[in-house]
Amino acid sequence: MTLRELALIKRWHVQHRHHHPVEFRAWEAMLTAWMLGLIGGPAALILDAPDGIVGCVFLVFLPSLYVWCREVLHRRGRLRCDWLDSLHAAQRAETR
Repeated sequence: MTLRELALIKRWHVQHRHHHPVEFRAWEAMLTAWMLGLIGGPAALILDAPDGIVGCVFLVFLPSLYVWCREVLHRRGRLRCDWLDSLHAAQRAETR
């Protein structure tokens, strides 16, 4: 995911946080995990902690995995995800 995509999703969640508080908190957790991965990666390298490196790499890609899972569940009709429409519209606008 690009920083722009992360920011678009974050903006949607902030604008709708009163109507979707659980989604807002879940996205905040994803961003926190992403930041932990970004910051913890160099520390794990310096400390020569292979498990930490693997964990940090996983955390860096966690928001992308979260969005992918939400897309799959939305397409299957198992979970409604309103912010996907705004994300896809922004992606289409970028390709023009």
